[in-house]
Amino acid sequence: MSIEKDLFKLKPIAYTTMADQVENHLREYIIKRSIKPGDPIPKETEIAQALGVSRNVVREALSRLRMLGMIESRKKRGMILTQPDVMKGLELIIHPTILDESVRKQLFELRLVLEVGLGDLLFRRKTEEQLKKLDAIVEREQKATTQIERIRCEVDFHSMLYEMAGNETLHRFQDILMPVFEYVVEYESKLDHTSVGSVTHADLVKILYANNAEAYPNAMRKHLMPHLDHL
Repeated sequence: MSIEKDLFKLKPIAYTTMADQVENHLREYIIKRSIKPGDPIPKETEIAQALGVSRNVVREALSRLRMLGMIESRKKRGMILTQPDVMKGLELIIHPTILDESVRKQLFELRLVLEVGLGDLLFRRKTEEQLKKLDAIVEREQKATTQIERIRCEVDFHSMLYEMAGNETLHRFQDILMPVFEYVVEYESKLDHTSVGSVTHADLVKILYANNAEAYPNAMRKHLMPHLDHL
């Protein structure tokens, strides 16, 4: 085999800046030293000297970690490791108007998977008061006379399910994905077509009241699938 053919089998080298490398070194340092939230991390000058780079490069790397919520500066303590907000970055970038169609579809698929799998938490934590709130949303939906009202009911119903699950991280993730869901529903309304699955919101509420956890996943899948088909 010729040298030329061998060369084509080589993987391209990923381009990394000095700031990228410093950021990676700092992540490794934090992990290997088992640094916990509240613990101090080396000063900017110490990092620059240890890695043999300029303070400007270190400053850029630190600013990235600060933007991710991993570090913060404290008076008289310097920089410390903090508990990162894992959802903050997603909140800034996930919006349907800046995502292409393929990404919107993948995010909606992710939402479908989440809601189908939500049953275990729902049946463990649902309360009578929460079920009554779902009843009220279904009643509003049945009385709705405009597309805007129906869309609002659609959004409110699914938001309530996440609230019932009782998982704050999951609820926040739902809030992040909600604009994508709203986009799909509003897009359908512009086509003068709102997807209605073979399973309605009222049907889902009946399943919850009946404590039929086995029926829930397939029912939710049938409920959401028409929306996915229109993406």
